[in-house]
Amino acid sequence: MTFQYEGLDHVHLAIPVGGEERARKFYCGILGFEEIEKPALLRKQGGAWFQLGSVNIHVGLEDPFIAAKRAHPAIRVKNIIAMKDYLHGKHVDFVVDERLPGANRFYVRDPFGNRIEFLEWE
Repeated sequence: MTFQYEGLDHVHLAIPVGGEERARKFYCGILGFEEIEKPALLRKQGGAWFQLGSVNIHVGLEDPFIAAKRAHPAIRVKNIIAMKDYLHGKHVDFVVDERLPGANRFYVRDPFGNRIEFLEWE
């Protein structure tokens, strides 16, 4: 090959029409992402873009909306135990999954039912 992959640019998740404010409350207010401005030509489509470090999540409007129940982004975390404690304090439900050897991981659902995995490798 004469090209190489450099990394993942972003993950795109669907949200229902009008869901931007709920997305902001979850991704910014709870998970700690910052909203970044979308390019002018894309703003008219709705949705929102969020960034935290090198992790970028874009949410876009879909009608009819169907949540990603199995497909999901997996976000690496440092000190995942502290994250679990933090989410518990925010009353965010999560499901621990111990089936992946060497990984401490859990899943949350965003306000629209999209599945998001957080994991820390041992």
